Amino acid sequence: MSSRQIICVDLDAFFCSVEELLDPSLKGKPIIVGADPRGRGVVSSASYAAREYGVRSAMPISRAARLCPHAIFLPVRHGVYGEYSQKVMSVLAEYTPLFEPVSIDEAFLDVTLSQDLFGSAEQIGKEIQRRIRQDIGLPASLGIATNKLVAKIASDLGKPSGFVQVPSGTEAAFLAPLPVEKLWGVGLKTAQRLHALGFHTIGDLAQAPADKLQREFGVNGLALHQHALGIDDSPVKPGGPPKSVSQEHTFPQDVSAEAEIGRHLLHLSQGVAHQLRSQGFQARTVVLKLRYHDFATITRSVTLEAPTDLDHKIFDSVLGLFRKHWRQGDKIRLVGVGAHNLVPETAYQLGLFGPGEERYGRLHRTVDAIRQKYGDDIIVPAALVGTGEGSQPKGKRDSGAPRSLPA
Repeated sequence: MSSRQIICVDLDAFFCSVEELLDPSLKGKPIIVGADPRGRGVVSSASYAAREYGVRSAMPISRAARLCPHAIFLPVRHGVYGEYSQKVMSVLAEYTPLFEPVSIDEAFLDVTLSQDLFGSAEQIGKEIQRRIRQDIGLPASLGIATNKLVAKIASDLGKPSGFVQVPSGTEAAFLAPLPVEKLWGVGLKTAQRLHALGFHTIGDLAQAPADKLQREFGVNGLALHQHALGIDDSPVKPGGPPKSVSQEHTFPQDVSAEAEIGRHLLHLSQGVAHQLRSQGFQARTVVLKLRYHDFATITRSVTLEAPTDLDHKIFDSVLGLFRKHWRQGDKIRLVGVGAHNLVPETAYQLGLFGPGEERYGRLHRTVDAIRQKYGDDIIVPAALVGTGEGSQPKGKRDSGAPRSLPA
């Protein structure tokens, strides 16, 4: 082959697209998936109808509510999105072993050597896009180029449901008219510096002397120049198992009541455990994250005797960390629960886990199946009955206290 053929697959407005798939009445409406709009969290995903009002991912949820007050606000359902992500990734893995998931909704494929089996890169890309749409029901945009950088930018430019291929040798010309912000590594501050130096398009950067960019930005300046020319030699690295899963909750107002904080830790622990089970992993390490009212942030962890994916095991560990490290009475702005050092799910063997753990494992999987079919709120723990809390984090809710916490 004369050049590499890299495909970037990017699922369009992924969280919102899953919600539309599960509830067709939402189709075409402005949807915002994220924190409670009355709170201080952020937007996780916005449908294209909501984006027309200026709503974007990572935007403060309160601002999104002002821009699009008639939007349908939905909670994040990590377990559900993880299951659909797995379905998509399974399709992609059929076409090449050089397959690199980079997030829950995006992946790179090196199909250079796959063309002898499946046809040209264009044919492979169109087949993948068709299967994701017809077999799974989700829209995806694809970019095809000789490297990851250009393929990624191409996939972005085609959204939604786009298909953009950049022929070998045309990379620099393809990038030239685009704003410098499209390049990897160009954030807000770097973009401001580039604009101040007179660089507004990627073509401007490509024409600049490399030594000038190096003087201004050091070694990153050389990388900027190479990228502006459409040069990127980074390989597609086959993805291993995820290193961690985590969930966070930002309180609408700083809180100092142990029971209220504990309720959210319970809720987050359930969500993390559900993610682990849906992805087929167990955690050796449980992590607590606390952010205080002054934005001081701490993380603390504990390594378990045996890996777990059970709600109560994760919650007990997090609660112990919280009680040990919380500065009692200090107000909390954000709490988070994480599961690290993941290992593939192991069978619940009686000799290793005991009959009680085996029953808990079967119980949780049964509950997962019921929630998947009938909705997250169909089964709620006794500690959260009447509080509006379901099995996945849903932003601000007024919830009851877990029995293991003081009322």
